[in-house]
Amino acid sequence: MNEEKTEEKMAQETEEKPETVETKANADALTRADPVKRIIAFVIDAIASIIVGFIPFIGGIIGALYMLLRDALPIEALGYKSIGKKLLKLSVVRTEAPTKVDYATSARRNWMFALGPLMFFFLFIPILGWIIDILLGIAVLILVIIEIIKIFTDEKGLRLGDKMAGTMVIEK
Repeated sequence: MNEEKTEEKMAQETEEKPETVETKANADALTRADPVKRIIAFVIDAIASIIVGFIPFIGGIIGALYMLLRDALPIEALGYKSIGKKLLKLSVVRTEAPTKVDYATSARRNWMFALGPLMFFFLFIPILGWIIDILLGIAVLILVIIEIIKIFTDEKGLRLGDKMAGTMVIEK
Protein backbone atom coordinates (compact mmCIF):
# COMPACT_ATOMS: atom_id res chain seq x y z
CA MET A 1 0.00 0.00 0.00
CA ASN A 2 2.85 2.34 0.88
CA GLU A 3 4.58 1.56 -2.39
CA GLU A 4 1.42 2.45 -4.34
CA LYS A 5 1.24 5.85 -2.63
CA THR A 6 4.90 6.49 -3.31
CA GLU A 7 4.49 5.58 -7.00
CA GLU A 8 1.37 7.74 -7.18
CA LYS A 9 3.19 10.65 -5.60
CA MET A 10 6.13 10.27 -8.00
CA ALA A 11 3.74 10.17 -10.95
CA GLN A 12 2.07 13.37 -9.77
CA GLU A 13 5.43 15.11 -9.36
CA THR A 14 6.51 14.18 -12.87
CA GLU A 15 3.24 15.31 -14.45
CA GLU A 16 3.53 18.38 -16.59
CA LYS A 17 3.08 21.52 -14.56
CA PRO A 18 1.91 24.81 -16.08
CA GLU A 19 4.83 26.47 -17.79
CA THR A 20 6.29 29.10 -15.51
CA VAL A 21 9.16 31.47 -15.88
CA GLU A 22 10.03 31.38 -12.20
CA THR A 23 8.59 29.59 -9.20
CA LYS A 24 6.18 31.37 -6.86
CA ALA A 25 8.89 31.45 -4.19
CA ASN A 26 11.09 33.45 -6.57
CA ALA A 27 8.35 35.90 -7.63
CA ASP A 28 9.48 38.51 -5.10
CA ALA A 29 13.10 38.01 -6.16
CA LEU A 30 12.50 39.00 -9.79
CA THR A 31 14.78 41.81 -10.84
CA ARG A 32 13.74 44.50 -13.22
CA ALA A 33 15.02 44.70 -16.75
CA ASP A 34 17.32 47.51 -17.84
CA PRO A 35 15.06 50.52 -18.67
CA VAL A 36 17.15 51.42 -21.72
CA LYS A 37 16.69 47.90 -23.15
CA ARG A 38 12.95 48.23 -22.56
CA ILE A 39 12.82 51.51 -24.45
CA ILE A 40 14.84 50.09 -27.36
CA ALA A 41 12.51 47.05 -27.49
CA PHE A 42 9.50 49.38 -27.53
CA VAL A 43 10.99 51.43 -30.38
CA ILE A 44 11.58 48.25 -32.41
CA ASP A 45 7.97 47.18 -31.82
CA ALA A 46 6.67 50.67 -32.66
CA ILE A 47 8.63 50.71 -35.94
CA ALA A 48 7.21 47.29 -36.88
CA SER A 49 3.73 48.58 -36.09
CA ILE A 50 4.25 51.78 -38.10
CA ILE A 51 5.52 49.87 -41.14
CA VAL A 52 2.40 47.68 -41.12
CA GLY A 53 0.28 50.78 -40.49
CA PHE A 54 0.95 52.13 -43.97
CA ILE A 55 -1.28 49.47 -45.51
CA PRO A 56 -4.44 51.51 -46.21
CA PHE A 57 -7.25 51.09 -43.65
CA ILE A 58 -6.44 47.58 -42.41
CA GLY A 59 -2.79 48.38 -41.64
CA GLY A 60 -3.73 50.61 -38.72
CA ILE A 61 -5.89 47.87 -37.25
CA ILE A 62 -3.18 45.22 -37.68
CA GLY A 63 -0.58 47.58 -36.17
CA ALA A 64 -2.87 48.33 -33.22
CA LEU A 65 -3.50 44.61 -32.65
CA TYR A 66 0.24 43.95 -32.73
CA MET A 67 0.91 46.64 -30.11
CA LEU A 68 -2.02 45.43 -28.01
CA LEU A 69 -1.18 41.71 -28.03
CA ARG A 70 2.59 41.84 -28.58
CA ASP A 71 3.47 40.27 -25.23
CA ALA A 72 1.41 37.14 -25.91
CA LEU A 73 2.13 36.48 -29.58
CA PRO A 74 1.61 32.80 -30.39
CA ILE A 75 4.66 32.67 -32.61
CA GLU A 76 7.04 29.99 -31.41
CA ALA A 77 10.01 31.44 -33.33
CA LEU A 78 9.68 34.62 -31.25
CA GLY A 79 9.33 32.66 -28.02
CA TYR A 80 5.83 34.10 -27.53
CA LYS A 81 7.30 37.60 -27.18
CA SER A 82 7.27 40.79 -29.20
CA ILE A 83 9.97 41.31 -31.81
CA GLY A 84 11.72 43.91 -29.67
CA LYS A 85 11.68 41.81 -26.51
CA LYS A 86 12.96 38.77 -28.40
CA LEU A 87 15.89 40.73 -29.87
CA LEU A 88 16.83 42.25 -26.49
CA LYS A 89 16.21 39.06 -24.47
CA LEU A 90 13.45 40.50 -22.30
CA SER A 91 10.37 38.72 -20.95
CA VAL A 92 7.10 39.87 -19.47
CA VAL A 93 5.95 37.84 -16.47
CA ARG A 94 3.01 38.08 -14.14
CA THR A 95 4.02 39.16 -10.65
CA GLU A 96 1.36 37.10 -8.83
CA ALA A 97 2.16 33.75 -10.43
CA PRO A 98 5.01 34.28 -12.88
CA THR A 99 3.65 32.46 -15.91
CA LYS A 100 3.51 33.45 -19.55
CA VAL A 101 1.33 36.41 -20.36
CA ASP A 102 -2.03 35.72 -22.02
CA TYR A 103 -3.97 37.95 -24.45
CA ALA A 104 -6.06 39.65 -21.76
CA THR A 105 -3.00 40.50 -19.68
CA SER A 106 -1.16 41.80 -22.74
CA ALA A 107 -4.16 43.97 -23.67
CA ARG A 108 -4.38 45.43 -20.14
CA ARG A 109 -0.66 46.11 -20.24
CA ASN A 110 -0.48 47.71 -23.73
CA TRP A 111 -3.85 49.37 -24.47
CA MET A 112 -2.35 52.85 -24.45
CA PHE A 113 0.21 51.97 -27.12
CA ALA A 114 -2.43 50.46 -29.41
CA LEU A 115 -3.90 53.95 -29.83
CA GLY A 116 -0.88 55.07 -31.88
CA PRO A 117 -1.28 52.72 -34.85
CA LEU A 118 -5.00 53.45 -34.95
CA MET A 119 -4.00 56.90 -36.17
CA PHE A 120 -3.27 55.34 -39.57
CA PHE A 121 -6.89 54.21 -39.79
CA PHE A 122 -8.09 57.82 -39.58
CA LEU A 123 -5.31 59.22 -41.79
CA PHE A 124 -7.32 58.68 -44.96
CA ILE A 125 -10.41 60.55 -43.69
CA PRO A 126 -10.03 64.24 -44.56
CA ILE A 127 -10.32 66.90 -41.84
CA LEU A 128 -12.22 64.92 -39.14
CA GLY A 129 -9.76 62.03 -39.41
CA TRP A 130 -6.84 64.42 -39.21
CA ILE A 131 -8.27 66.08 -36.09
CA ILE A 132 -8.73 62.65 -34.49
CA ASP A 133 -5.13 61.79 -35.47
CA ILE A 134 -3.77 64.93 -33.85
CA LEU A 135 -5.69 64.29 -30.62
CA LEU A 136 -4.67 60.62 -30.54
CA GLY A 137 -1.07 61.60 -31.25
CA ILE A 138 -1.01 64.04 -28.33
CA ALA A 139 -2.60 61.47 -25.99
CA VAL A 140 -0.15 58.74 -27.02
CA LEU A 141 2.84 61.08 -26.65
CA ILE A 142 1.77 62.04 -23.13
CA LEU A 143 1.21 58.39 -22.17
CA VAL A 144 4.58 57.32 -23.58
CA ILE A 145 6.36 60.08 -21.61
CA ILE A 146 4.58 59.05 -18.40
CA GLU A 147 5.44 55.38 -19.01
CA ILE A 148 9.12 56.15 -19.66
CA ILE A 149 9.34 58.19 -16.47
CA LYS A 150 7.72 55.34 -14.51
CA ILE A 151 10.15 52.65 -15.71
CA PHE A 152 13.08 54.79 -14.59
CA THR A 153 11.62 55.96 -11.27
CA ASP A 154 9.74 52.90 -10.01
CA GLU A 155 11.79 50.63 -7.77
CA LYS A 156 10.78 47.51 -9.74
CA GLY A 157 10.58 49.31 -13.08
CA LEU A 158 6.79 48.98 -13.21
CA ARG A 159 5.01 51.35 -15.54
CA LEU A 160 1.28 52.08 -15.33
CA GLY A 161 0.50 49.27 -17.79
CA ASP A 162 2.49 46.80 -15.66
CA LYS A 163 0.59 47.82 -12.54
CA MET A 164 -2.76 47.51 -14.32
CA ALA A 165 -1.91 44.03 -15.63
CA GLY A 166 0.10 42.74 -12.66
CA THR A 167 3.21 42.20 -14.80
CA MET A 168 6.91 42.92 -14.74
CA VAL A 169 9.61 42.94 -17.42
CA ILE A 170 12.69 40.87 -16.67
CA GLU A 171 15.83 40.00 -18.61
CA LYS A 172 15.64 36.44 -19.86
